[in-house]
Amino acid sequence: MSTLATALVTAGGAALFALGAGAGYLTARQGRREPPGLGSPVERATFHTLHTASLAARPLRAGLTPDTARKAARRLRPLLGEASMTLTDEGTVLAWEGPGAHHRDLVERLLPEVVGKGGTRAVKVDCDRPDCTVRWGVVTPLAVDGRRSGALGAFGPEESAALARAADEVARWVSVQLELVDLERSRSDVIEAEIRALRAQISPHFIYNSLASIASFVRTDPDRARELLLEFADFTRYSFRKHGDFTTLADELRSIEQYLELARARFGDRLEVNLRIAPEVLSVSLPFLCLQPLVENALKHGLEDSMERSSITILAEDDGPEARVIIEDNGVGVEPERLRRILQGRGGPATGIGLRNVDTRLRQVYGDDYGLVIETAVGAGTKVTVRIPKFRAGVRSSPPGR
Repeated sequence: MSTLATALVTAGGAALFALGAGAGYLTARQGRREPPGLGSPVERATFHTLHTASLAARPLRAGLTPDTARKAARRLRPLLGEASMTLTDEGTVLAWEGPGAHHRDLVERLLPEVVGKGGTRAVKVDCDRPDCTVRWGVVTPLAVDGRRSGALGAFGPEESAALARAADEVARWVSVQLELVDLERSRSDVIEAEIRALRAQISPHFIYNSLASIASFVRTDPDRARELLLEFADFTRYSFRKHGDFTTLADELRSIEQYLELARARFGDRLEVNLRIAPEVLSVSLPFLCLQPLVENALKHGLEDSMERSSITILAEDDGPEARVIIEDNGVGVEPERLRRILQGRGGPATGIGLRNVDTRLRQVYGDDYGLVIETAVGAGTKVTVRIPKFRAGVRSSPPGR
């Protein structure tokens, strides 16, 4: 979880903790079985508040919809005592929990002012139904990233400063959960944009040259042409699959083998490929399209920039709690200062996109200790080392969808 997301969770938790500690009378009313060791009213109130918050957070993490609002309101309403509770988007009541649901229209008439202008609005409720207990309420906005996206309302039988404060605290907590949803969506958008950039970098020349190589075998060696065509189809299907942030090392290496097989069809004996893969690391999950750009870079600097015979070596090793992948070529190498500029994004708009992209994604997923380690010098080839934790929360491969 990012630092900002952690801060949001902390802030939201602190708000509800304060609400729970100041409303210990709620615990006795709910009559729930408490875990052992919670002796004081404050401890019991705190436990039930945090437990309630964790249950309500689950539906909210899917965004604010009629269904998630209904589930969240059912969980959160006990924090407001006997009051009714409503959750809205910018113009519509999504859920009403408790008596007084026939006052939805009143809330929706308040939304342009509450959501549009901001600030909590207290309202006296006139109702001619003798069985209706709603006579007063407050409606307070929900803010996500500085933008008001809905409102929370609390309604009871009489004017109450305590209810107004409780509604404000619960609204702040709900806003934090919706902010986390936005952060997760933004993260997903960034990852998808990075993958699109990697896909765009799969050289059109490589695709053209692969098809040209396949065509050259059609008459002289039809079986070889058919084999290469299947390799090309599998490679492109994997590279352009539409779902999954993560894949397995086995699937990534299989795609790389297909890529190199197509390259061998073009370069023939000029390209030597050495693969040494430890079977025990094949199931390790890693970011999708994390290794292929490194191999493409090795091929470019190993063969396309040189007329000499070139070798590419790929090692995947078990290293205790980590898997270590090494991609090494004997090509022209890179001047270290130029490499530093590339990884810092100062190498020019079309330079080193793959290296920088992979380095950034590894650091985002695993932390700064897991960026690329690159050893290179002009005329001395390049060695790239990738370390991947075998287990990391939130990192799990998706089906390849081939």
